Amino acid sequence: MPIYEFRCKKCGHEIEVLQKHSDKPPARCKKCGGRLEKLISQTAFQFKGAGWYVTDYARKGSVGEKVEKELSSPEPSGGNEKEKPKKTPAKETGSDKS
Repeated sequence: MPIYEFRCKKCGHEIEVLQKHSDKPPARCKKCGGRLEKLISQTAFQFKGAGWYVTDYARKGSVGEKVEKELSSPEPSGGNEKEKPKKTPAKETGSDKS
């Protein structure tokens, strides 16, 4: 259930109310009996657990994986060195049965 904030128009007292969207909002201040108005405020949320980085949900071979490799690999010392292309192993086929 969301938390809504209200402010009394008469005394300025602010309250927070935990209620369903379908519930009736409070109409009167408990301190002075003045009318309450609903405030619009920033929502608060908290990131918990893994899954909040670009690389966490990336598919194999995606941009996120490339970024992760770039961030984890040490930078070349000379700066002008060209990277050597990586050799990929040949794929095995099922025809080499002995």
